[in-house]
Amino acid sequence: MSSPAKTAKLALEDGTVYTGTSLGAEGETTGEVVFNTSMTGYQEILTDPSYRGQLVTMTYPEMGNYGINSVDLENRGTSLAGFIIRNESRMHSNYRSEGSLSDYLKSQGVVGIAGIDTRALVRRIRSEGAMRGVLSTTDLDDVSLVAKAKASPGLVGRDLVQEVMPTQLEKWTNELDDWTIREIREAAKDSSIGDDSRPHVVCMDFGMKWNIPRHLRSRGNRVTIVPGNTSADDIMRMDPDGVFLSNGPGDPEPLTYAHKTIGELLGQVPVFGICLGHQLLSVACGAKTFKLKFGHRGANQPVLDLETGKVEITSQNHGFAVDDQGLPDCLEVTHRNLNDDTIAGVRHKATGAFAVQYHPEAAAGPHDSHYLFSRFQEQLNEKCGVTA
Repeated sequence: MSSPAKTAKLALEDGTVYTGTSLGAEGETTGEVVFNTSMTGYQEILTDPSYRGQLVTMTYPEMGNYGINSVDLENRGTSLAGFIIRNESRMHSNYRSEGSLSDYLKSQGVVGIAGIDTRALVRRIRSEGAMRGVLSTTDLDDVSLVAKAKASPGLVGRDLVQEVMPTQLEKWTNELDDWTIREIREAAKDSSIGDDSRPHVVCMDFGMKWNIPRHLRSRGNRVTIVPGNTSADDIMRMDPDGVFLSNGPGDPEPLTYAHKTIGELLGQVPVFGICLGHQLLSVACGAKTFKLKFGHRGANQPVLDLETGKVEITSQNHGFAVDDQGLPDCLEVTHRNLNDDTIAGVRHKATGAFAVQYHPEAAAGPHDSHYLFSRFQEQLNEKCGVTA
């Protein structure tokens, strides 16, 4: 006979308390409570470093039905502060499954909660904005938990990148797996070109999802990953044909080392940024950012390409955005978020550097925006003289 489920509580800084059952590891954790509207992809969400410092609520009511596997990891481990769901599936069934969601959370030391009214929680966040919270299986006193939530640190002004970026350089050799659409693999490979002659991309890793270097490598590039605080001089000594600016967690404004490096790289090599990389490129050019009320997180976010008039359904995960007010003349807006009209893409008019406030590599998510990697590839090929 199984033992009764252990009680867990989630308290928000506004005094709201939710009582559920423990999911994953036991303990106590604090963070900003946010929500993600994806129906699948919980493993990719758990291993996305951009969630550092956040308690992630899944809006879809059941999680864990297809288990966990070692292929779909987006980084070495988990970075989020905690995990909040309505129900965990009583069984996991998929031919790639290697274990259950709850067992994976335990192995990673992630504190979670299940059995609460996630619809009510999400409506409160949408109404009041993202709030600080505390999730605990050890302290079940409501007054104590609310006090802890109020005393916990927020995200504004914190450099969370230092907590998730790699500590040393890495040569990346892994490619996309067999689940990836075939045309990417076929278009990228030309056996007549030696590896040393292929374009060299240096990725500044601020907390990068692994599907990004998989895309770059599968298109036939040499890929080198460096910590996000690497200087422009050190990057240029690697003789790159292009530089990629990765996603990552938190507030872009405190990352002055990244602003400086990116500003010095512009005009020397093609530059492409995603998510936090989009914000950092914009700030390096003189733009400002602001914190969104509750952010954009999910695999179903509509974005308008202002050049083509096409709408892309995109995967997103960010709580900050580039401010329209005072946007520098050197930048032009290329994409808009159709939910709130915030800037979703920019291009540098003089250098051709570009970035988007979403995830074209998906994982999980739609493939609508894969063309952005092809656009970057054209710039790389031109830079190093490779004919497509």
